[in-house]
Amino acid sequence: MCVFEQQSWDSILSRMLNHFAPEGVAKQEGSFVYDAMSPVAVELSQAYSDLDRVLTQGFAETSNGVYLDRRAGEHGVTRKPPAKAYGIVKVSGTTGAKIPAGTAFATKNGTLFVSEAEAVIASEGFVKVNVSAEETGVSGNVPALGITEVIGSMPGVQQAVNEAAFIGGYDGESDEALLDRLLTKVRTPATSGNANQYRQWAMEVTGIADAKVFPLWNGNGTVKVVLLDDARRAPAPELVTQVAEHIVWVRPIGANVTVAAAVEVPLNIDVDLDVLPGTTLAEAKALITNEIGAYLKELSFVNAIVRIARIANVILDTKLVVDYHDLKINGADENIVIPEGSVAVIGTVNVR
Repeated sequence: MCVFEQQSWDSILSRMLNHFAPEGVAKQEGSFVYDAMSPVAVELSQAYSDLDRVLTQGFAETSNGVYLDRRAGEHGVTRKPPAKAYGIVKVSGTTGAKIPAGTAFATKNGTLFVSEAEAVIASEGFVKVNVSAEETGVSGNVPALGITEVIGSMPGVQQAVNEAAFIGGYDGESDEALLDRLLTKVRTPATSGNANQYRQWAMEVTGIADAKVFPLWNGNGTVKVVLLDDARRAPAPELVTQVAEHIVWVRPIGANVTVAAAVEVPLNIDVDLDVLPGTTLAEAKALITNEIGAYLKELSFVNAIVRIARIANVILDTKLVVDYHDLKINGADENIVIPEGSVAVIGTVNVR
């Protein structure tokens, strides 16, 4: 949106010089008149440029950052803040050994986690400690067995490890996601607990990217809300519980609401590839897996048909791939229909 893009320094200066009335007065570059008007033209062109930025930030679809926050705030939509990952670390050692509150644990790559309360190793030789990431963001969502280090020396402590993956780490809502929620609220009016409103309530919870609502799914007064997380996959049970608790507080009295994670439908890809000279099948596989995963995210809760022709196009459009043969999805060379309330996800990728 560049309404004033024609208002450049040279075009403004040219008009100013043309409007300078006295005949016979030198106006070429280096003259007094030219040198006096040139700085004014520079400032005016900058002002027009600033006006363009004001217009850009004044409309939600071209705004960003704090200005998008303000536009969204006018409709009661607030950006989801960043959050810390959390989980449990099993600390093993001598019975009676103390783990003070604030004890730091770490992954091998240096991601830090801090215990929330003091704990004591029990007679079984271990204690489970609630910890959270030192910093907000998805970097704290480490897999099981990812935390292996205890920072500092603590008598009696021998080992620390997380037996389950950590969850909840969130970088904060992106401009794109916030704009999507804003436009959803504005363009799909939500009133009196209709389907649009249930979807909006679900998407207000940090970590939920989309929701599909099934009114009267099990008779009068019943509503089912199926969820996708920010990775466009089935959310963790803890996140489903958070959404359910949130909706309970805001739903109309008497509504019987069921909240569930989307059912993941793995797509197993099998294909023969011709790759560029010097390219390994492993390299091609990594790229194909990433690109097909991105395509499936676009389809989630939007299109129920995964078309084998589109998968073929994704493979052909992937750099390093020259051609393909004998493409199969889940053992067949045909489209896959994804049931309602389910989401297609990348399964195994076998390339030859």
